[in-house]
Amino acid sequence: MSPVPAFAYRYRGALVAIPPVVALVTKWHQYENDAVAWTVAVLIFSAGFGLRIWAQQHLHFRLKMKMNLTSTGPYVLTRNPIYIANTLICLAVTVASEALWMLPITLLNCCLVFHFVVKHEEHNLLKKYGDQYAEYLQQVPRWLPQLSALSKINWSPAFLAPSIKAEAYNLLFLVPPLLKELLTRNA
Repeated sequence: MSPVPAFAYRYRGALVAIPPVVALVTKWHQYENDAVAWTVAVLIFSAGFGLRIWAQQHLHFRLKMKMNLTSTGPYVLTRNPIYIANTLICLAVTVASEALWMLPITLLNCCLVFHFVVKHEEHNLLKKYGDQYAEYLQQVPRWLPQLSALSKINWSPAFLAPSIKAEAYNLLFLVPPLLKELLTRNA
């Protein structure tokens, strides 16, 4: 396997943060309707945050539990709900920063980085879970949700509270655009 997927996997957080950070520090061509920008940003962020919580309920990554191949909850619809959620959060930060011209760049960057990250993960998961994972790869799409599988989802509040607690740190992503807003209003 090429070293690019391993590099992308290792530095995925920093790599996807580049466009939102640029959007946060620029004042060039800002969208100046704060009410609209923040409403849209909060809606997009809420979708990403909610998806991360839902995925965490099934993945158990930050819950310090034994992990198995996850194929329940949002993992019935798509193999990568966490990365879809991360993309939504990056887009929300970009919208909140009011540099809307950065939205396509943010989206393209997330797609590129997460493409390589998923290549790395799929390679490792195939080695770890073998035929079970190979079958999962055939049944569930990588990115675009398989809406026909909605009937297979078992909605359960199991692990909801610990999942919210585990994902609460994501709320901190709203702090930099809030600070930018406050600083530019007072300038």
